[in-house]
Amino acid sequence: MFARLKNLDDRIFDNIPRIHRPAINKIMVTASKLGNAGIVWWYVCAMFLIIPKWRYSGLVIIFSIGLTSLMGEGIIKHAVKRLRPCSKLEEDDKLINNPRAFYSFPSGHTASSFSVTTVIILSRCPVYVFLPILMLSMTIGFSRVYLRVHYLTDVVVGMFLGIACGVASIMLFHAIVPQDLFFAVQ
Repeated sequence: MFARLKNLDDRIFDNIPRIHRPAINKIMVTASKLGNAGIVWWYVCAMFLIIPKWRYSGLVIIFSIGLTSLMGEGIIKHAVKRLRPCSKLEEDDKLINNPRAFYSFPSGHTASSFSVTTVIILSRCPVYVFLPILMLSMTIGFSRVYLRVHYLTDVVVGMFLGIACGVASIMLFHAIVPQDLFFAVQ
């Protein structure tokens, strides 16, 4: 099974340049940059913290980003030690500089994106709030494969890790800080 996944990863890595186009390249570079250090998600979190109705969800987002970072960047990447696919590329073939993090599995950009998205969806935000966030999360995840800094399996596992950390964050945060208690003290 692992050989099949590696073969799929390699085939996608080798063939993704076929869809590269200058306009799409710019979009993917921008999407990827939005995920750097979770910057876009901190802005989303700030918006949630400003609106009293969504403040509790904003706190859960902070917890979720921290848990996701700990699990993905702090533990899993260093346990698996999978080298980034861009380490095989010549400089002329790269659309962006090599990321500072040496290892690729799982995708931290994707994990944090889906962690935040999961919290927002499970917080019962309206469709006009969560749908653009879901679309951005999917674009950020795809950008990492498109830019050849992650294999497809890095992104898929990052997505599942983010979803799991989002769900776990809601459950843990609710157990530590019950929502009714939070709103009673405001």
